[in-house]
Amino acid sequence: MRSGDGQAAVSVERFFELSLLGLVVSGYLAVAGSGYLDLPTIVLTGAGLLLRALMITGTVRLKIPTRLVTAVTLAYIGFYPLDYQFVSRDFLQATVHLVFFLAVVKILTAKTRRDHLYAGAIAFLELLAAALVSTNLNFFLFLGLYMLFAMAAFTSAEIRRSTEKPWRVARSGLKRFHWRLAALSVFVTFAILALTGGLFFLLPRTASAALQHWRHNRESAPGFSNQVDLGAIGAIKMRSTPVMHVTFYDERERSYLRWRGQALARFDGRRWFNPEEGGRVLRTDKGRAVLASDEDRRRAGRRLMYLVNLRALDSDALFFAGAPEVLNLNALSIVRTPWDSFRLGSGLSYGMKYEVISRLEDARSPAVPDPRISDAARRGYLQLPAIDPRIAALARRVTAGRVSDAARAAAIEEYLRTHYAYSLELPSDEAADPLARFLFERRKGHCEYFASAMAVMLRTLGIPSRLATGFLGGVYNPITEQYVVRTSDAHSWVEAYLAGHGWATFDPTPPDPNASAWPFWTRLAMYADAADTFWQDWVVGYDLGQQLSLAEQMERSSRRFSLEWAARLRESAGGFVDRAGALVIRYGPAALGVAGACLLVWFIGPGVFRYVRESVRLKRLRLGQARASDATLLYRRMLALVRRRGYEKPPWFTAAEFAGTFPESELGALVHRFTQAYEELRFGGRLSVAARLPGFLDEMERLGPRFR
Repeated sequence: MRSGDGQAAVSVERFFELSLLGLVVSGYLAVAGSGYLDLPTIVLTGAGLLLRALMITGTVRLKIPTRLVTAVTLAYIGFYPLDYQFVSRDFLQATVHLVFFLAVVKILTAKTRRDHLYAGAIAFLELLAAALVSTNLNFFLFLGLYMLFAMAAFTSAEIRRSTEKPWRVARSGLKRFHWRLAALSVFVTFAILALTGGLFFLLPRTASAALQHWRHNRESAPGFSNQVDLGAIGAIKMRSTPVMHVTFYDERERSYLRWRGQALARFDGRRWFNPEEGGRVLRTDKGRAVLASDEDRRRAGRRLMYLVNLRALDSDALFFAGAPEVLNLNALSIVRTPWDSFRLGSGLSYGMKYEVISRLEDARSPAVPDPRISDAARRGYLQLPAIDPRIAALARRVTAGRVSDAARAAAIEEYLRTHYAYSLELPSDEAADPLARFLFERRKGHCEYFASAMAVMLRTLGIPSRLATGFLGGVYNPITEQYVVRTSDAHSWVEAYLAGHGWATFDPTPPDPNASAWPFWTRLAMYADAADTFWQDWVVGYDLGQQLSLAEQMERSSRRFSLEWAARLRESAGGFVDRAGALVIRYGPAALGVAGACLLVWFIGPGVFRYVRESVRLKRLRLGQARASDATLLYRRMLALVRRRGYEKPPWFTAAEFAGTFPESELGALVHRFTQAYEELRFGGRLSVAARLPGFLDEMERLGPRFR
């Protein structure tokens, strides 16, 4: 095989292997982006794929023995039951670990065509799994990446297969072959995406309902669970997954609202929880539910109307700001729990949209007015486990001299806010009494410790209290005109029952001193959230109603644009002609001169540059400063000379084959001798023959066009 053919074969082989690796990587990233994989699996699989990439490019030369691969595989298969029983403790998670381990092993040792087919099947299964567990925008991005590598792998595989057939003369060269093949793959990928993108918006779907059943979401946010362990909310706050998008129907600032999801009544020293709840079912009337009595709806206070779009929550909880009065949602009923929370009771709230009218009052006003509670409920809200006696003594000392329950609650709230520090740093070890350690040793923590401490201190004073969980605040996104509430906004606070007044809200947590973010990353997150919102609304949840809405908006926009365009055209027509004439008179000659110069440079510039470069190289060659690459330049000049005499070299002819087509003549002898010297310089590297080549060209010039 000639050296050029060998280099082309190596280029095709490397391109094919990189394309196949790209298939597996895009499927792996799609699964990892869904949040389903744990950190060790992500890191180890990524390291294996990176090692394979280094092996393909030749950066790392590693040959893994077959016996070692077999031994490691058998060892991991033996480890699989231990993973299931003691590490993952989940059959599906342990199976995912096994599949990704086998995938990495196969990718690292792929040699045969069967191995390559196996790797392609792995990539397809990865993408299919990601489609089942994720409905986010990043899946669409990884799908586009997968299609790009699929086009590259299919085309290079076909070329690779054809190179294994009997040798034939190629009718075109392989110059910049891999770049041309990559450009073709990109073009085909974008053509497919453009074609299918139109179908996405023309065809209504029910993907949200279909994928919701298969969706796997690993976020664990507060406000929907009947149990919250001390320290759980602090771990959640370290993530920033969007959980709610809220649209307000007024333009007031709404950044610091509390989104109440759940209230927890029982405390065992380490966790807050609720006993088995009964709840009261509230039927909706065509999707509308009245949550407050007529008397409560007539109460004074600011009304707030907003639209909530819940995401990333495996729960049936509904979140509200203030006291909800009227609720509009697509459900037949909702459940009101004994702890004044609301949930669907019939399926997850993931992807649920609902409109609410709430009443906002002063923080000390009851969120859910209930001046009377039963004795059984009071005993439940005063229940305490065995606690450190110092907690009760601290509560009495802080509230000394305070007469009313409201004054005592406010004193405890102020004391905790001013004498303790906020921190998301979790304790390094588990304490026997985490609340006592927070109050008397660490003296720092996050909202969960502050709220728990206040609730317990209130109960030692005989004031019924409970822990409320949900979210605090949110960031306004000017691109979507929505408030984005993230898991990092998770919060807990205290609701205290004040006799004759009802449940009042208290928040003993001091502000986070490290809450500020970099403006650049904040802006970037806004664009990413806007893109994901568009994806969820117009792709995943795109249905017939949104299709009709989109068509109506486009028709209205086009009509308004036509009317405005016609009016502006009539207004500006008169002045435009005068201004255009003045500009032509003033700048016309100069503009024509610049345009002519640009056209001249465009047409003759490349030729002039090439002529100058070749002249310099030819002059250097005549001085004996030759290089092997100069042979190509001289050969092109020889072809130009013989072309003027009627001899045209076919692209598939070699230099020797072309020289053999000349008849026995003086020109033919010169071409034959020139070709021999050219091949010695070009392929043999003999620089001593370079000085003879310009002489042959000069003799051909002197022969004139009559010689054949």
